[in-house]
Amino acid sequence: MREGRAKEFGICPIRRHLYDQLFDELIRQVTVNCAERGLLLLRVKDEIRMTLLAYQSLLESAIAYGLRKAIIVEKEQSQAAIERDEEKGKNKTLMAKIAQLEKQIVNEKIMNEDELETLEERMREENERLLESNKVLKNQLQAILQMDKMAGAEIPIESSEKKN
Repeated sequence: MREGRAKEFGICPIRRHLYDQLFDELIRQVTVNCAERGLLLLRVKDEIRMTLLAYQSLLESAIAYGLRKAIIVEKEQSQAAIERDEEKGKNKTLMAKIAQLEKQIVNEKIMNEDELETLEERMREENERLLESNKVLKNQLQAILQMDKMAGAEIPIESSEKKN
């Protein structure tokens, strides 16, 4: 086994060949002594060979299944990586849009505050103008009422003079 460099573990064709030769020699020697025992050992050898072939077929099938699954997982991982990169790109785009909208909100807020201050200033000026106008009109009305009182006071006097 050392000269043939046979593996100590797992499936090794060199070791299997050496064991087959050993078992064939054992079967030959037992068959010389007793044919029935030799036939029984031959059946055991065939059964072992069939079992080993089944195990080998099962191993090959498992390896093929494992490779298929590995390929599927690799494809899924690459697809997931692509999707992750796409989502990161979308995220960057949305973050930029958020920043832009926040700037727009700040600018509009400043503009609205300026407009509100301007409007308040106009309203104050308009209010002051109306108050001043109201004072002037009040003074004029009082002056007119004063004149009416004076004129009304004179009328009764005149009417009393006319009666006399």
